[in-house]
Amino acid sequence: MVKKITDTAILNNGVLIPWLGIGLWKVYEEEEVVNTIKSAVQIGYRSIDTAANYKNEESVGKAIKKVDVSRNELFITTKVWNIHQGYESTLNAFEESRKKLDLEYIDLFLIHWPVKGKYKETWKALEKLYKEGFVRAIGVSNFQEHHLQDLLKDCQVKPMVNQVEFHPYLTQKSLHTFCKEHNIQLEAWSPLMKGKVVNIPQIKTLAKKYNKTCAQIVLRWNIQLGVVTIPKSVNKDRIKENADLFDFNLDQIDIDLLNNLNRDYRIGPDPDNFDL
Repeated sequence: MVKKITDTAILNNGVLIPWLGIGLWKVYEEEEVVNTIKSAVQIGYRSIDTAANYKNEESVGKAIKKVDVSRNELFITTKVWNIHQGYESTLNAFEESRKKLDLEYIDLFLIHWPVKGKYKETWKALEKLYKEGFVRAIGVSNFQEHHLQDLLKDCQVKPMVNQVEFHPYLTQKSLHTFCKEHNIQLEAWSPLMKGKVVNIPQIKTLAKKYNKTCAQIVLRWNIQLGVVTIPKSVNKDRIKENADLFDFNLDQIDIDLLNNLNRDYRIGPDPDNFDL
């Protein structure tokens, strides 16, 4: 049972990743980025998720210098963007991200989207960075089963994480099962459906039952399913509320109820049909 915010999942290479993190998509202003991270770390978050395409890596780096915990207590994720995919260009993009973050190493480096014809060469670059110690773990984002199967055919290092859109209307059961079978940690982006979970009647009912918010119900469901989760918020009260997950467990009947809400409904692009 996950009992506190600093509890961690174990990746397939033994690296520990916090079950709960803070996402920073569309958080652009430096002051807002710094305040968000400072608030999150003060509350107890240790995982910070950014990406080259978020255009805030420099601000994240500045925030890391201002928090009251040591670097090795933090888990920093960033991602290589689509136009930079390919072997040499990924190595260059990583170095640019590392400099912007002003870090000696990155905890988790991901391929942001499975760009056809490029992601396998990109993966070779990630393997090089991993073997040379610039990253503690490597993984992918928005990869479907067939992308993972293709990657697993000839990779030297198995992905440690697959970060995907995951919420009650998109449970991706088959992909989740595949990742479990191959010891790839599933991680949820947009777990709260951009706030839309508050409009789902069944989740409202569970919130009343457990005396929790709709967001807390959904985030706890993520964790009980074994899914690492990174809700995004810049509001200190909401960041704190999203972390108040560790004093209750959902009954199995309620987990099943949430699982059965799936509609294969995407908020973001389809990984098999995106133009980013």
